[in-house]
Formats: sequence, C-alpha cells, structure tokens
Amino acid sequence: MGGRVTPKGVHPAPRIRPHPSNHEEPDLIRTVRLALGAEHPLELLVLASSLLAAVDERRANPIERAQRASNDQLSRAELIHTFLGLECVETSALLSAMVAMSDDELERARIRKVLASRGDALPEWLAALDSAEAYWAIEMTHILGDGDDIIVGVRLADAHELSVLVYIDHNLGSLAKDAFVVGEPLEDLVLAMKSAAEDPDTSWNDLNLAEARKRITDAIELGAMTFPPFESDTWPACQPLIEWACGLMPTGGVGYVRPEWDDDALDALKRQFLSSPFGATLQDPDFSQLLDSVLWFATGYGPGDPLRWSPVAVEILLDDWIPRKIVAPATFLTKAPELLRAFVAFSQEQRDIRPELRRETLAAIDAYEPDYQRTIRTPRPQGPAALLAAMGVLDPKRPWEDNDPELGYWEIMLEALARAVGTEKNLSRLDVLPLPEEPFDWTGIAEDVRPRVEEVLELSDRCCDQLLDAEYRRACRRLLELIAKGDPEVFRRKARADTAAAAVCWIVGKDNDLFGPSGGGLLVKDLMAHFGIHQGGVSQRAATFLKAAGFEYDGYGEIRLGSPDLLVSARRRRIVELRDRYNKIAKENT
Repeated sequence: MGGRVTPKGVHPAPRIRPHPSNHEEPDLIRTVRLALGAEHPLELLVLASSLLAAVDERRANPIERAQRASNDQLSRAELIHTFLGLECVETSALLSAMVAMSDDELERARIRKVLASRGDALPEWLAALDSAEAYWAIEMTHILGDGDDIIVGVRLADAHELSVLVYIDHNLGSLAKDAFVVGEPLEDLVLAMKSAAEDPDTSWNDLNLAEARKRITDAIELGAMTFPPFESDTWPACQPLIEWACGLMPTGGVGYVRPEWDDDALDALKRQFLSSPFGATLQDPDFSQLLDSVLWFATGYGPGDPLRWSPVAVEILLDDWIPRKIVAPATFLTKAPELLRAFVAFSQEQRDIRPELRRETLAAIDAYEPDYQRTIRTPRPQGPAALLAAMGVLDPKRPWEDNDPELGYWEIMLEALARAVGTEKNLSRLDVLPLPEEPFDWTGIAEDVRPRVEEVLELSDRCCDQLLDAEYRRACRRLLELIAKGDPEVFRRKARADTAAAAVCWIVGKDNDLFGPSGGGLLVKDLMAHFGIHQGGVSQRAATFLKAAGFEYDGYGEIRLGSPDLLVSARRRRIVELRDRYNKIAKENT
C-alpha cells in the first residue's frame, strides 16, 4: 500500500573533497555547477538536502556519534564552515539552499552575513527560497490502514513546483518510513500515481495544510527515536528538504488520534464476537484468553484499532508478537491461528471489507501458520527475556534448552530488577518512601556554570510542577546535580536551556517508566510540547548528560540508571511488588 513513483532528479551525495591540491577543482563544485544549470531547481535542493542529511546526528546512536568523531567524519558545523571558507558561486548556491533548511537562527545569521558580503548573482528561485509556498496537501489512504502517503505541493518564487511525498507506517506506530521529492506539480504526480495503481480500496482526500505539517513532523520525530532507523534510496537524504517544506505550512494541526478503547468497550466487543456466528464455536476458555491477547495487540500496537486487520498486521502478530510476547505453553498458543481466522472474518464484516481483501488477509494467516507453529515449539526467549535479549542484556543465541515458560523466568526478572536499582543488595533493601523535598545542592558546582545550571533548574522545576509532581522535581534536581558536578563543560557550550531541561526530565521519565502504562502513560510528545521543542535534539543532549553524570547509554531508548535515589516512590513500589512476586516463585521452585 502507498503507491510509489520513481523519484526524478534524486542522486546520492557526492564525495566531499574540501581541500583540493594543485588547483584541481573539487568534484562537489562541478556537481553543484551542473545542478545550477539543470532545468529544474530540484537537482540543487536535493544535493543540499543530502549533504545536510549526511551530517545529521539525530539518526545515529551515541556509539555511532563517537565513531564519527574518531573517524574524522565531518560534522554539520565543519561542513558549513568549509563552504563559508570556499568563496565561489557554487558554494554560495549551496549555502543559500542550506540556510533555508536550517532552524538554527545563529547558523542562519552567520550564513546570510557571508552571502551578503559575496554578492553572487543567484537564480531567482534560490535567492527567494523563504518566499516559497506550500499550496496544497493530499492524503492517500487504504481501507486496511497499514499506512498513508501524505503529498504536499510547493511552488517556488519563479513558478517552478515540487511535490513532497512522505509514507507514514501505522503498523510501526505512525512513523515516517520513506519519503521522496519530485520536480512535478502535485496534480501531475497524483494523476501518475492513480494511473500506476488503480485500486478501489484507496482514497485520495484533500488535507488541511496545518494537519499535513503536524502529521509529517510527528512521524519524523517518531522515526528519529526508532533504532535502527529506516533507510531507502531517498530517505533520509531528503529529510532536510521535507522539513523545509513542512516549515512553509501553518501550525495548528491535531495529528493522528489513536482510537480510545476502554475495558468496557473491549468487553462489549468480545461478547459481540463470541456470540456471533464467527465466534460461536470458540467456547474453550483458552480462546477467550487468547482473544484478550489479540485485543491487547490490536489496541496497544499499530494504529490501535481492534477491527483493523491486514496481511501485514497478521504477519506481525504471528511471526513476531505472539511468539515473543506471550509467555505460555505451545499447547495454548497453538490455538491462536484458529481464533484469528474467526476474529478477522468478524472484524472485516463489521468494517464491510471487500471479499477479495478478506480472502487476502485470511490467506496470510494460512501462509504464516506453519512457521508460527514451529516457532512456538522451538526453545526461545519469551516475554521479558525476549525484551532483554533484544536490548542485548541476554544473548538471543544462548541455548534455551526448555520452552517451559516458568524455567528460570523469575531469575531473569530478578536480575533485571537488580539492574534497575543498581545491585541485588539495593533491591533487597529497597523502600517505597517518597523522595524528600530538598534544596538544590550547589556544593562542588563550578561558579562559572551556575547561571546556566540555574536556568535549566528553573525550567525543569516548572515542568515537574505543571506536568508531574514534587518527587519528579527532586529526581530531576538530583540528576542535574550529578551532571553539573560530573562534567561542567556541558554547560559551558552554547546550547539552549530548554533543550537541556527537557533532556533532564526525559531521562528521569525514561528511568521511571513514565512514558509506559505502568508509570503514568505521559506521551513523550506532550513533554516535548511543554518545552516547545523536538525530540531529536533532546535525545542527543540526553546522551551527553548521561555520560557527564557517569551513566552508560547505548542509544536504544531503554534507560536504567541503577540508582534508587533517582526513582520516584511509585516506580520503587512497583519494583518491590515484582521483587516479592518473583522471590515467591523462586522459593516455590527450589
């Protein structure tokens, strides 16, 4: 789903050689000259975008960023500095495109000052990029809901047009999975896509420009938090260009809204299915329990709609989710395909899906069942063990001699809980008292960074007071103390205080499972919205702060600081409950 048209004028970024010898002209200069002489501005815009994307650290984990530095790979600042120091019309053209794609006001001012001093004659469309107009947005959707294509038309100052297309994958949480830009009017691109993929189940709808911007930017931010990142021939090379186009659209969109299914609504749906002709024969209690798991998957993952089933959703459920997530014997799990056939047929009748599409989804169950049945009978990590294996805590290739879900399960969980609080001794002595209200401890913090730390402290305190509570405020203060004492250099660099405060709150929130159902369910985007910033820059700042405070972070999203002093009482209470549960299981099995 999502109909693709081969992008035009999109090429990989050329190798940069900023220091030519013997008066040899750099490859890049020749490439820029050709792009300037091209019939359409897209050549130069994509070139500038791909160069910026190549030095964009948002998609790299901290380990990769360290490797970049050790390999002397160009940073964004070094790239811009190179072009500022090489005076010619070609670098002026690149800088003019890059300044439009920058959201750093200091960087923009620096580039514009240099360009003004050069006085190079540039094409009208390039000199007036800031006056470009996003004039129309269209959303291409499919009835099975795996993903949407959002297409935006952009008109440049000299009447040249571009069309931006972003594919948003709902099975992966509505993230930007692919994108490209073509040098055609939006109307022409849509006509070409319709003729290339005639599909009665695809809808084409006008989309409010503010809503298009919100959906695309949210999807890009979510993609930046996903590791490993998705890549294609054109993505993320065109990401800076896509973000520039988003900046041309108004703000105020709502974004995708997940359906709300509370327990009462799910119970009603479950009763409706089991009393229908589709579920009437599934009276074994195992089917009822499996249905709970299927509904958990359908509402908690992907777009969150329990009545939406496609071949891709079936693949995810049978090929990965159930074998990995549900800790149960094979005799129980073996019944899932039978249940799924009945529930998918019921759901698709409720949604009035065409018979041909129904057959395709049911055929996917048949196709994936053999591998599914083999997998659930194969020794493998399950439940939390599978998560720990995915995080690298456990070796996924270790011998799993027995598929008994109780074998060693309590030991694995107790190990994970001990890591969350630092040591087994900490785990055994863990209390559930609220973190005390204490003043910020300035002892050992360098005098010259105090004003900057005070600014971050004020912002993080305000966030905790408005979104969280006094315990989170104390935990954030303690983390900020560790950062400022551990490496004051991080506060001597030029950086935004709101990004720093957001990073502190995000780290503490991740460590306390704030963004998960058991920890309160606050959305990361709501935390970022409080500070008015994007997630990408925060995750980079967080990695720097964690290193300064003496913690390790591998960039995979899971943060376990191993310090009870940074855990709020609700998180510690949950850990104590789990500790006691698994200790009881351990005693029963020894």
